[in-house]
Amino acid sequence: MADIKEEYLTCPIRHIISRFGDKWSLLVLFLLNRSESGVMRFNEIRRFMTDCSQKMLSQTLKNLEQSHLVYRKVFPEVPPRVEYSLTETGRSLMPALIPLIDWGKDHFNEVVTD
Repeated sequence: MADIKEEYLTCPIRHIISRFGDKWSLLVLFLLNRSESGVMRFNEIRRFMTDCSQKMLSQTLKNLEQSHLVYRKVFPEVPPRVEYSLTETGRSLMPALIPLIDWGKDHFNEVVTD
């Protein structure tokens, strides 16, 4: 196995982007950010992500929660009610992500080709 350079292992960009750079995380962050109340339940998020399986969305939300970007609040009710919102850290990320999202919309046809 090839030796990995030390600077690659300690690169902050690699470690940070790996937390939300997957296929679904950016979309979840975007949806929570644009929500009028700032809070969404699982099925509300899922309605906007019909091509994401329930298992994958659950895993994505769990990963974002572990990365301190999303807050999960469970209400002691039957059946249990769970709400998701951006943490302060998640909200602080959005000013950097929104221009990227806008750029993606503007250049979609140029970048995404078959």
